[in-house]
Amino acid sequence: MSQSIDHYSSARTMRDAVREKSISARELLDLHLERIERTNPQVNALVSLDPERARAEAHRADERLARGEPVGPLHGLPYAVKDTHEVGGWRSTSGSPVRADHIPEHDELVVQRARAAGAITVAKTNTPEFASGSHTFNPIFGTTYNPYDLGRSAGGSSGGSAAALASGMVPLADGSDMGGSLRNPASFCNVVGMRPSFQRVPQWPNPNHWEAISVQGPLARSVDDLALLLSVQAGPTDRVPLSQQVPGETFDLIDPLDLKDLRIALSIDLGGAFEVDADVASIIRAQAAIFEGVGSRVTDAAPDLSEAEDTFRTLRAWHFHASYGGLLAEHPDQFKASLADNIRAGETLTGADIARGYRQRSLLAERMRTFFADYDALVLPVSQVPPFPADQEYPADINGQVQQTYLDWMRSAYLITVTGCPAMSVPAGFTRQGWPVGLQIVTPANSERRLLSIAHAYEQLTLIGRRHPAL
Repeated sequence: MSQSIDHYSSARTMRDAVREKSISARELLDLHLERIERTNPQVNALVSLDPERARAEAHRADERLARGEPVGPLHGLPYAVKDTHEVGGWRSTSGSPVRADHIPEHDELVVQRARAAGAITVAKTNTPEFASGSHTFNPIFGTTYNPYDLGRSAGGSSGGSAAALASGMVPLADGSDMGGSLRNPASFCNVVGMRPSFQRVPQWPNPNHWEAISVQGPLARSVDDLALLLSVQAGPTDRVPLSQQVPGETFDLIDPLDLKDLRIALSIDLGGAFEVDADVASIIRAQAAIFEGVGSRVTDAAPDLSEAEDTFRTLRAWHFHASYGGLLAEHPDQFKASLADNIRAGETLTGADIARGYRQRSLLAERMRTFFADYDALVLPVSQVPPFPADQEYPADINGQVQQTYLDWMRSAYLITVTGCPAMSVPAGFTRQGWPVGLQIVTPANSERRLLSIAHAYEQLTLIGRRHPAL
């Protein structure tokens, strides 16, 4: 076994070592399975593990290399799939008692692409019920804990994915994002998560290909590794009519970027749109000096997103009712109360309400287009709070302001959702208690290449993501 590979090596380093046969896919898998055995009982990030199935996949990967066959960009890499994403023949519960025994027949597209690229599926990752909320707990598998403080939340809804990455259990994992579910857990766990533009990562099967607030995307421990995974997830398919036509491999190599004269709009609260914990605000303000130190021009500025609150709440309730209203009617006692309330909120929506939501989305998109004529990027907090106690469903208050619902404290993420712009969480610092805080970087719609370049350049200035938990 190669002595240069450990469970915190980059995904690219691991991939190259397998290709060069300095470590086999089976040895690399066993390295991670040993790590999982030691750390997952503490963190509870991975669920429905199937080591023997994974070993069989790794064996086939080694055989392909031995025969000299072409291999994909993720060949031999251990991989974890969010439990809302279906893997054929693998228990896929979505964290809900209603689907506790669900075993799908086929992989969905995001999984198909990862496996076709050579990824070795190890496990599913824990998620809240039907990915609802940014704290990962459910009645089937329990709570996922933050690797940096096992009494704290790992975020959500892709919390299992982020915690597994931070713990060194897998080098790559997938997730999804409606109100922040790729960004919030990345912030809480000191890893990197991107919410791509609409249909950059096509979703199939999907009962509504025109639905525009929920996306799938990548999580990794570095921007470079995230770009690798995005290059596999992205790209057109004739199964999704609106899938973006740019080939996925476009995103594999990040364009070098000099941050000198980059125009940065920095905002702590989007002009008073939400409360922000004092420690989080302090860390985000401190990033101005990081950018200015390399010549970026940082301005305290924010776009007007005053319609975003109503837009997100309306379209989310509509989506949840359309997706789960029938299940709730059949199983009224098998949904957590906050999710059931959100589903029922969609019952009374009218056609006029939905039309208003989409008109406002169009208005917000146009406002962001004009905003980005003056700025290259908007930076703000990913989450309004640092990781909160894991025994709470959501923070009770921020700076004394009561959070009435499990959505209230997520405005810093979901107000960006309805702009249609890609956004990424990149490690920015730690509170005095040692809790991670991420910086949210936002760029114009469909500008993932630009976003990757800015995020990578910023990441290299701080190297905060190289600080790992003491597990």
